[in-house]
Amino acid sequence: MPEAASAPTAPAAQRATIGDSEFDRDTALTPREPGVYDIDLSAGWTIISAVNGGYLLAVLGRALADALPHSDPFTISAHYLTASQPGPAVVRTDVVRTGRTLSTGQASLFQYDDQGREVERIRVLASYGDLDALPDDVRTTAKPPAFPPLEHCFGPETASDIRLPSGGPAPVDGSSAIADRLMLKLDPSTLGWALGQPSGNGEMRAWFGLADGRDADPLSLLLAVDALPPTAFEIGISGWVPTVELTVHIRCRPAPGPLRVSITTRNLAGGFLEEDAEVWDSADRLVAQSRQLARVRLG
Repeated sequence: MPEAASAPTAPAAQRATIGDSEFDRDTALTPREPGVYDIDLSAGWTIISAVNGGYLLAVLGRALADALPHSDPFTISAHYLTASQPGPAVVRTDVVRTGRTLSTGQASLFQYDDQGREVERIRVLASYGDLDALPDDVRTTAKPPAFPPLEHCFGPETASDIRLPSGGPAPVDGSSAIADRLMLKLDPSTLGWALGQPSGNGEMRAWFGLADGRDADPLSLLLAVDALPPTAFEIGISGWVPTVELTVHIRCRPAPGPLRVSITTRNLAGGFLEEDAEVWDSADRLVAQSRQLARVRLG
């Protein structure tokens, strides 16, 4: 197993903490009335010209954590209806059911068009519980992904170092801003696409963390599953790969330290592909899993 490594971030005295980081500030919501929240979606989490889907999921995940009697997402499924842009948005939540160990709710994020009309961007259905109350018993055949230590992996330190394939929406100022907010070190064996030599394998692996040193928690795991470059790049397909649907399962609270994220695609057909992600913490525990359906712009 790879040894746990410390993220190359600011000195310990300057590292952000859970609840006091850029991620926390940029996912914070202002209650308008019970179940309704306002937020200004930050341009700091954009890729190409749209807000990253994992960041959006964390925003709605935080709203549901406030609206439901339980605070930890266990499973959350999102349908991305229209592309979100930086700027004002409103989140509306609805409590579907509350129980002793699980509570279920739904939430939608809306923005406004040029005529001031609300446009729904994303809708989620989720069940929440208490991760700390789960039993310790684990019986699994899953194994942590094997790839090089963090210091031997590739990590663009600024957004300008990322070589995005062409074919997506035209980049705008701050279009790769999310890269500045992530500690992302990619396994060299999944980087053929960046060198113009994609392997043809639908695989992407990386060490993951937040650039300000904030440790992971259940909400930031919702970002982690959707923060790596698309597996389509390594298949040899360039361009934008928008998410249609994303389901995330949070299995336990992550230990401090960088995460290992492994994403695979087995089937591309009819202009759609699936991405299966696993997230492992520094204690070699599987802390999150996800599957998403994404559209591929072919030819």
